[in-house]
Amino acid sequence: MLAFHIDETRCIQCGECVADCPVSVIVMDQGLPAVPVHRESLCIGCQHCLAVCPTGALSILDKDPDASQEIMPFAPDAMENLIKSRRSVRRYRKDAVAPETIQRLMHVIAHAPTGKNERKVRFTLVDDPAVMDLIRLQTIEGIRMAAAEDALPEGMAFFAKFVEPFERGRDIIYRWAPHMLIASSPSDAASAEADPFIALSYFELMAHSLGLGTVWCGFARWALQSVVPELGRKLGVPREHRSMYVMMFGYPAVRYARTVQRDVQDVHRVLLGDLEGGQ
Repeated sequence: MLAFHIDETRCIQCGECVADCPVSVIVMDQGLPAVPVHRESLCIGCQHCLAVCPTGALSILDKDPDASQEIMPFAPDAMENLIKSRRSVRRYRKDAVAPETIQRLMHVIAHAPTGKNERKVRFTLVDDPAVMDLIRLQTIEGIRMAAAEDALPEGMAFFAKFVEPFERGRDIIYRWAPHMLIASSPSDAASAEADPFIALSYFELMAHSLGLGTVWCGFARWALQSVVPELGRKLGVPREHRSMYVMMFGYPAVRYARTVQRDVQDVHRVLLGDLEGGQ
């Protein structure tokens, strides 16, 4: 059930909810928005109608419009600085991030877009540094055993070189980060390849705004997906979730004073002549 309701005392019959519905399930019925019963199954639950209503007259999925945050004016300069100042952090303090901060981060990434609003992304979260330490040890032990049995996957023999540095106190794979977030999607999701990466992009920018550091961790992804996949299963990443990536996070043990300087390397501008040629 959509639990679609209109507060007639608030509705100004502007029709914005009808015009903005991406799957056209809302119609005007005697001057008021409504969803015909035969169209309810087509709704993707995006809540565009709730968000676009200027007076808060519309409720759907039992959501109270008055409980939504009002959209505040944006500060483009602050957003630009946030994006430009983001760094891949590979040095972390041991301190655990406060549970309420992690909960805030998880709440925010629930708003990351997914294909057809399916929201099938699984977030495998390590919020306990003690659990993270055990993951480190089991990863290294799995690599050690695989190397001894000559069972490392093709192209990943270099993982054997990570064992000795770890024994000397250098964590090349997880960078001694106290926390880890894995985002993964099932292969049957509408945008299985993209959804985890979109979610983690939202996560890293919000984390940066809160003074946290993050790093996209390809070594961890390869380790948990290919080198010691049994550990990935123990963590709860479903076997059929082939689209996945890993992000380490925590309080950084490094402070960057300025942004770097970059230019886009490859831009191809499509010209009118490109489309007209050969016709």
